[in-house]
Amino acid sequence: MSLTLVLGGARSGKSRFAQMQAERQVGPLVMIATGQAFDEEMRQRIDRHRAERGPAWHTVEAPVDLLRALAGLQPSDVAVVDCLTLWLNNLMFAEMDLEAKGSALVAAVQRLQNQVWLVSNEVGLGIVPENALARRFRDSAGRLHQQLAAVADRVVLMVAGLPMIVK
Repeated sequence: MSLTLVLGGARSGKSRFAQMQAERQVGPLVMIATGQAFDEEMRQRIDRHRAERGPAWHTVEAPVDLLRALAGLQPSDVAVVDCLTLWLNNLMFAEMDLEAKGSALVAAVQRLQNQVWLVSNEVGLGIVPENALARRFRDSAGRLHQQLAAVADRVVLMVAGLPMIVK
């Protein structure tokens, strides 16, 4: 197993970096996508990402059931999960237990034999959000990132398209 957590801000190059690293590996490429197309702009964004990845990638849609998607990986699969903050958002709006789901994710990735890149937005570098829901989201993301970083083989912080190796 090789687990890499890729963090960064919006448009920092996280997804591109994770995909490029995965494409250098041997094995079928699997994109586990957590985004949902609630409007036309997001639908176009998802379609564009699929087209940019090309036919080498198999996409598994997992807006909420990320654990099942990870459990479905074949031993030779090379996977990118994009992204954990969208997954947390989806869990919040489904009124699921974020702490329990986060702990289950940490346990699940530790059992994997695959090479996996987890992509997530670092949302804790800005100002304190003005409302309780946004603060809960920020806090949940921060806790999840800490737990995953502790078990990851590597942690990369993307800044302006440049990878900074944290661990």
